[in-house]
Amino acid sequence: MFKRLRHWRENRRIEKMGFTAQQWESAVADWPVMQRYQGAEREALRIMTFRFLARKSFVSGAGFQFSDAMALKIATMACVPILHLGLDWYSRWRTVILYEGGFVPKRAYRSNDGVVHAKGPALSGEAWFRGPVILSWEAVSQSGAYAAQGKASNVVIHEVAHKLDMLRDGANGAPPMHPNMRPGEWHTIFSNAWQRLQADYQHNRPLPLNEYGLTSPAEFFAVCSETFFEAPTTMQEQMPEVYRLLCQFYRQQP
Repeated sequence: MFKRLRHWRENRRIEKMGFTAQQWESAVADWPVMQRYQGAEREALRIMTFRFLARKSFVSGAGFQFSDAMALKIATMACVPILHLGLDWYSRWRTVILYEGGFVPKRAYRSNDGVVHAKGPALSGEAWFRGPVILSWEAVSQSGAYAAQGKASNVVIHEVAHKLDMLRDGANGAPPMHPNMRPGEWHTIFSNAWQRLQADYQHNRPLPLNEYGLTSPAEFFAVCSETFFEAPTTMQEQMPEVYRLLCQFYRQQP
């Protein structure tokens, strides 16, 4: 009964928002990943996007005047990873804060040289445990298979991947496994890939993904996720076992 009531309330919110299929198509038209979703799958993604907007709140950061089209595009990017998982995977958070450009968190920051600064560098995205997802529209606009020095980048997918990761024992690179998956296999394959890429980085060999993914297991999972959706061919060719496990986790084969 509760699910039916929530569904009814969501339908009312969606109706009140007044978004149309044409508006949605226009908002996502310049994102190449959308070419992958056609027919019934595309329609399911549109419906999920509208339900995402009915459940979440979009808040301006520093007075940024964002548009409905921006919200539609971000919501779609956020829904792509959970298209075959369901919106309940995002049930522990409800707010998206959107800045125009990079934002500086109001907290102390320790640089690599050990010096503690009152504020850190500007960020393009951040995900808080049971808190908001914070995004830079400038970074969202720069998503693509070769957007970050020739590597895949998608700040929305990156941050929602952190949210999925946080569902099990915090952000540690190991999100909840489905019943047909083996946590031990996940740990072994991701650890081996991590170690191999660390060695490649140390020897200045080309990497298949953004080097930021090598800073921690949590960042490795998030960067692998954005690469999986933005540049799946690269990942399938150069990280086939990681690609296979991400296909199992996201229940998609891009």
